[in-house]
Formats: sequence, structure tokens, C-alpha cells
Amino acid sequence: MPGKEKSELAKKLFYQKYCAWERIGMKEKEEIFKFAEEYRNFLTNSKTEREAVKEIIKFAESNGFRRIEKIKQLKEGMKVYVVHKEKSAILCVLGKEPLQNGIQIIASHIDAPRIDLKQNPLSEDEDTKLALLRTHYYGGIKKYQWVSTPLALYGRIITKDGKILDLKIGEKPDEPVFTITDLLPHLWQKEQKERKTSEVIKGEEMLILCGSIPIKEEVEVKEKVKLAILDCLNKQYGLVEEDFVSSEIEAVPQGEAREVGFDKSMIGGYGQDDRICAYTSLRAIAEMKIPQRTALAIFVDKEEIGSEGNTAMRSKFLEEFLSNLEISEAVLRRCLFKSNAISADVNAGVEPNFKQVHELTNAAKIGYGVVITKFTGMAGKAMSSDANAEYVGWIRRIFNSCNVCWQIAEIGKVDEGGGGTVAKYLARYGMNVIDCGPPLLSMHSPFEVSSKVDIFSSYQAYKTFYEAKKFL
Repeated sequence: MPGKEKSELAKKLFYQKYCAWERIGMKEKEEIFKFAEEYRNFLTNSKTEREAVKEIIKFAESNGFRRIEKIKQLKEGMKVYVVHKEKSAILCVLGKEPLQNGIQIIASHIDAPRIDLKQNPLSEDEDTKLALLRTHYYGGIKKYQWVSTPLALYGRIITKDGKILDLKIGEKPDEPVFTITDLLPHLWQKEQKERKTSEVIKGEEMLILCGSIPIKEEVEVKEKVKLAILDCLNKQYGLVEEDFVSSEIEAVPQGEAREVGFDKSMIGGYGQDDRICAYTSLRAIAEMKIPQRTALAIFVDKEEIGSEGNTAMRSKFLEEFLSNLEISEAVLRRCLFKSNAISADVNAGVEPNFKQVHELTNAAKIGYGVVITKFTGMAGKAMSSDANAEYVGWIRRIFNSCNVCWQIAEIGKVDEGGGGTVAKYLARYGMNVIDCGPPLLSMHSPFEVSSKVDIFSSYQAYKTFYEAKKFL
């Protein structure tokens, strides 16, 4: 029976070679599309880390989570959360086993590459008489991708008298947007055409256009347009120029996340690295009943600039939260040492135009499920957390047992480049940790693209991880 032998042989093939869409039925497709629509709304409303925390906590509270400070006595099954400086958060569902046996941790980051305003941003060009905002980009970006596109401003300003002012300008139809202008192709021959790609737009050239009408009052100043903008800000918000010093204002792509493709199989939008993992892990932990082990979902800031700072994974945020669970220093150390963790972060999907940067048998494809990434790093796995075979085997078993669509990949060819995640900052505690998240196209651009089936597979993977009964 040659046909039967061929069929049996086919079953032994590594199933990640097959598109995840081919493995689902119509009912599952409807569920996937519904989940993706809810994610799309979250993405639209989470343009900054502060906005993401607001959305996370709103969803958490609607699913029974309460601030840990308001809990008098902790018990298994209880859902609690903590927020750190409005930029990071931890959600926790208390489990049956004692903490000293370890916990289940999924950590994602909610910051994304963007353009920040400098602390003294407002200026007027003396030749064109245009008002401009000076910027400093945040995270790894291709600067040329951010010009000639509408931008919205989000941020927080602490005024001279200590008041808090939150800005959000550019998302409503009747609000203005902002933009970085570019040189027209008719005149770029000598000045711009021959520049390296990384210098098509230089850092100091990323000037945001913000006004052009000079102030009408009879005043003897050179910068009448700048003064008019300051007058507008003062009348509308009560701001003075010095208030910019104590501000955090981010310029991000304006507009909603959208469905992509004739078949609407993909989601396109800003900030999917890594809010796609934040949302899927949020959904997974929100559905927990009473887990075997205590489950944590960590949402941190500053990953895109190396996890530095007091709201990042390298801070003591995790340890501080666990100390609220009334455990000793010794139990805290043992808890972390015996824990299992997923660094929930995205991988690079194979770009159709640039397949040559990938080694295709070890590359992620969108539409093929969540990606297990054993190691990240660059140049010989430098600065990487490399998961051991035992932990990869355990992850693989629990995913297979729940029919999670998954694939395994690295980030590009060995000598092509690379990247990092928060995994190594969890690994320092001695716990098991591995990177796991969906692949993206156009990563770090103003419009990243993901597959709906990969979004749902990530949610299923994280849910399976939390609900495990036996641990490594």
C-alpha cells in the first residue's frame, strides 16, 4: 500500500511547515476574527505605554482583578494587580501551590519605537518662519519611515505649579495632526539622493511641523510664529514654555489599526511590537480560574532602549510586587529560582522582498502560528538568554497537548544582525525562560503587520502555559 505508507510518513513531518489557516475550521476562523477585532481596538487605544496601562487595568478590573493594596487577606484564586508609575503593571492570579515551588510568569513590554520631543522643543525657523518641534527618536527605527506621515501627540506635562496635564492631540477628526516634512524628489539629487539609507533623514532633521501663523499683537520679537504657538498653548492648556522641561511628549502614527488584505486575514497598525503580546497574555490571565501555580502577567516599559530605567524589567518591580505576597526574602529567592517564564515578544516574519536575510528553514512566517525563539542575541548569541533543551521540550509538549499552532525560529541569518528581549533579565534569577510570540512584518515601522491566526495562537499558547498542571 504505497499510498498508505506515504500518508504515514507525512504524519511524521514537522507540522510547522504547514500554514496554520489550513488546520482550522470555519467555527475556529470566526472565533479568531472576533478575537482579532477586540485586539485591534486595544491596539488603537494603546498608542503609548501610559495609554496601554490604562487599557490593561480597565480590562483587568472588568474581569475581577483588584488593586493589591485594597486586599486585607490573600487566598488562592484571588486576582490582584499593581501599577508602577503608570508605565508598568503586574496582574496576578494566586494559585494552589506554595510560592516556594515557583510561579508561572509571562512578561511583555508595552513601550514601542517612537519620536520623543526634546525638553526644549519649540523653535521657529528664521528663514521659512515655520514653527517646529525638535525631537529625539526612541528605540530602533528607520528614520525615513517617519516622515511625510500624520503624527499624533501624546504625553504628560507637569506645569510650573505642579499640576498634571495629559495631552492627546490628533486622533479626533476635528483635531490637527503633525508631520515631519521631506525633500521633494525634484530637488534631492545633490543633497539627499546619495546619502546612506540610515541618513536619508538625520536625527536632527526630524523636525515636527506645528504652526505657521505669526502672533498679531505688536511685539518686537523675531519669533512671532513661535510666540503665537506659545500663546495658543497658554490659552488652551495654561502652559508656559518652561513647562516643556518637565514633560514626556511622544509623537506616534495617527489613526486606527486596520484589517489588511482582501481576505482581512491580517492586522496592520503601530506598536504591535510588543502590545500584541501584552494583549494576548492579558486575555490569557484574565480567563484563569484557580491555577495550579500562581500566575503573573508582567507589562513593562523601556524594553526598546535596553530595559534601562525604573519602569523596566531590569528594575526591582517584580521583586517588590512579590514582597506584597507576604513571603520572606529566602522564599522570594526560591520562588523566582524555581519559576517558569515566557518572555512574550515578537519575532521577525519573513519579508517577501528580503527573504535573503533569513535562513528559511529556521525563520518565522506569518500565518504559521506563534513562534518559539530558543535564543535571541547577535554575533554568536551574544547578549542572549539561550533556553536549555529540557525547557524547550516542556514548552513543546504542553503546546502540542493543546493543539497550539507553533513554529520555531531565530531572528535572521547568523551574521545578519539580531536583537534582544527581556528574557535575560528574568534568567538572572535562575528560572527557566524562553521567548515566545507571533511574527511581524515591517517590525519597528509606523505600520506593523501581523496575522490574525498568529495572534490567536499566541493567546492559546499563553493560556496553555498558565493552565499547566505539571512543571519542569
